[in-house]
Amino acid sequence: MSRADEIFIANCKDILENGVWDTDAKVRPHWEDGTPAHTVKKFGIVNRYDLQEEFPIQTIRRCAFKSCVKELLWIWQKKSNNIHDLDSHIWDAWADETGSIGKAYGYQLAKKAIYKEGEFDQVDRVLYDLKHNPASRRILTNLYNFEDLHEMHLYPCAYSMTFNVSGDTLNGILNQRSNDMLTANGWNVTQYAVLLIMFAQVSGLKAGELVHVIADAHLYDRHIPIVKEVISHTPKPAPRLLVDESITNFYDFTADSFRLENYEYTPITATIPVAI
Repeated sequence: MSRADEIFIANCKDILENGVWDTDAKVRPHWEDGTPAHTVKKFGIVNRYDLQEEFPIQTIRRCAFKSCVKELLWIWQKKSNNIHDLDSHIWDAWADETGSIGKAYGYQLAKKAIYKEGEFDQVDRVLYDLKHNPASRRILTNLYNFEDLHEMHLYPCAYSMTFNVSGDTLNGILNQRSNDMLTANGWNVTQYAVLLIMFAQVSGLKAGELVHVIADAHLYDRHIPIVKEVISHTPKPAPRLLVDESITNFYDFTADSFRLENYEYTPITATIPVAI
């Protein structure tokens, strides 16, 4: 059984059985037809994925792996906030007429600051510290910049990564303020597992544990029947992730640098609506 499936099924069952509904509250998200999008949620879920054990991707439904990696590279490598730089339509609902999503995600990673060692943006500072200061307890990124929030079309959901080196192993903590469990949970876990593997490889380290901290883990009302179908599926073994091991520069990775071997999954027929 895929560990990612096991964790997701347990999370969803807990939310469905013990979660709190916001039905009586005024909520910001809405469906395309204008109807308020209400949720049932659990506060403070913490999940752990050992990347030495297996690659954390769900098999009880399909993860569009290439698109997942492309979005990751769009944010962390291109450091872009414009959907014209992204080969998918994931962010279309939050983009303006120019394609911009405002001062969000890649924009924040690209902001530079002067250090005694030189000028760095957030990504390059992480890469520098992993090589030169691996014992540091200050290796992290933060997208939740208060002064720019009013100019973001969507506040960052997955807003912070903390990196920690233990011996020859790189571990990471993904902090997420909000997680739409059906549409985003498996996607986010897969993405940040890939990110940890990328940073580890170019830093001469092994990828270790990804810890995922979710403040508000929720299921939308219109997603409930689909969630029940998905978690009823029988999990399959996790696939193996193959990475081009010749790459030593973070900026040389492409979506084609990664390949899943023996990825089997159970398809779902329902179209998943997205709350905006």
